[in-house]
Amino acid sequence: MTGVGIAGDRARPVLLGLCGIALVMAAWETAVRALGVPHYILPPMSGIVLMAVGEWRTLAAAASVTAFEVIAGLGIGMVIGVALATILVVAPRAKPLVLPPLIAINAVPSVAYAPLAQLWFGMGVEGKIFMVAFVVSYTVLLNTLDGLERVDAAAVSLLRSFGAGRLAILWRLRFPSAAAAAATGIRVSVVRGMIIAVVTEMLGAYRGLGWIVFQSVQQIDYLRVWAAVLVTSVTSLALFAIVSMAERKLIHWR
Repeated sequence: MTGVGIAGDRARPVLLGLCGIALVMAAWETAVRALGVPHYILPPMSGIVLMAVGEWRTLAAAASVTAFEVIAGLGIGMVIGVALATILVVAPRAKPLVLPPLIAINAVPSVAYAPLAQLWFGMGVEGKIFMVAFVVSYTVLLNTLDGLERVDAAAVSLLRSFGAGRLAILWRLRFPSAAAAAATGIRVSVVRGMIIAVVTEMLGAYRGLGWIVFQSVQQIDYLRVWAAVLVTSVTSLALFAIVSMAERKLIHWR
C-alpha cells in the first residue's frame, strides 16, 4: 500500500467524524429555527458559535486551564492505575484484599467526592487534578489488569521453559499484550476526566470552563453557557484525538 493510500485510510475516520458533527450542528440549527424554540431554552447553533468566537480569548484561557487539569490528572492516574495493576499481577494474593475496597470507593459517583477535594486542596487546580487522577486511576487499573491477565497460557509456558522468571514474563509478554487494553482505558478516561474537571470547577474555582458555566448561569447568560459547553466538547475531542494518535504511534504492533 502506498503512503498516500495509508494516509487516506487514516484520514477517512476523521473526515467522517467531522461530517457527522457538521450534520448534527445543521440539524440543530434547522430544528430550532423551524420549531421556533425560544433562545433561552435552546439557542440556534449559529448563535452559540458566534458567542464562542466573540468570547474566544476568555474561553481559550479557560479551556487551557481545564485541559491542564485533565492532562495532569490523566498522567498521574495512568501511573497509579498501571502500577496497581502490575502489583496485583505480580502478587495475585493481594487482589482479594485490594480490589473490594477500590470497588466500594468507586461505586459512589465521583462527583460526590468533589466537595471533599475542595476542602482538602482548596479552589485551585490541585483539587481538580486530584479528582481527575482519582477517576482515571480506577478505569486504567481495571483495563490494564484485564489485559495483563488475558495472556496466552501457552506463551507463558513457553517463556518459562526458556527459563524466564515472573518479571521477564511481565516485561516481555504481559505488558505488550496489555498495552491495547490500557490504551482503551486511557481513551475512556479522557472523556471522564473532562467531565469531572468541569463539574468540580462548577462547584468552586477561580478559572476554567466549569467556572465560566457557573458564572454564566448566575448571570442568566445561557448563550454563554452553551458557548462554554461547545468549547468543552471541542477540547475533549482534541485531547481524545491526541491520545488516539499517541496510541497508534506507541502501540504500533496493535
